[in-house]
Amino acid sequence: MEQKKNNFKIVSDKKARVILPNAITLIGVCIGLTSIKFAIDGKFAIAIIAILFAGLMDALDGRIARLIKGTSKMGKELDSLGDVISFGVAPALIMYFWNLQYLEKLGWFVCLIYVVCVALRLARFNINSDEESSWKDNFFEGMPSPAGGIILLMPLIFSFSGLGKFFPEINYDLLVPIFFIAVSILLISTIPTYSFKRIIIPRSMTKFVLFGIVIFFGALLVYTYKILAISCFVYLCLIPISYFHFKKIKKEKNITFDKDEGLEDIL
Repeated sequence: MEQKKNNFKIVSDKKARVILPNAITLIGVCIGLTSIKFAIDGKFAIAIIAILFAGLMDALDGRIARLIKGTSKMGKELDSLGDVISFGVAPALIMYFWNLQYLEKLGWFVCLIYVVCVALRLARFNINSDEESSWKDNFFEGMPSPAGGIILLMPLIFSFSGLGKFFPEINYDLLVPIFFIAVSILLISTIPTYSFKRIIIPRSMTKFVLFGIVIFFGALLVYTYKILAISCFVYLCLIPISYFHFKKIKKEKNITFDKDEGLEDIL
């Protein structure tokens, strides 16, 4: 009598696929926490790089999860908790140790405001992410927390970039609290900002896009803080553009649906 062979598995295929993106998320959390240690030691330049790597981990975990079909509710919640640490607590403390501690109670107060706004923004994102896919997926509601964490570091990045020689009269004691309040408002606002999730690139333009990416990252390696400062400035300039672009598409969609329901425009 033949005996059936039992296939022994430590974990199911589904659970195995979930492990990788969650591991990447946790690595990002560790990097974000380590950036705080660098800031405590006064190594602010390395702390900035650590936040960038945390942002890279945050960009990878969700895309890898969707690619290998390893998305899960735990991964979604873990990603949000990680973002609070890496792009909420960590940037706030880096800026606190660099500048805000000298403002005493005011400095700590604006740190608290920013971290609370990051938590509120992520809570709203988790609720809205359960909605069905649409053209609105090309836009975030408010500034995303990873972008907010990097933009918050912009005064610090600018101080390392060497571009300050063109603006010798910068008062960081005034500029940093203004950045904290402005970024906090953008995080919890409903201003649409580009998400860059569904970018469609024509095949004829692929080689030029790849060339541009190589040029950007090459320049980033050589002129790290200058490119970061310029990139932050460009991103801030894109916010009003994304707002008017969103309004334009929304108006076109409403007109389309009124004339012929069921048609779907491709962005």
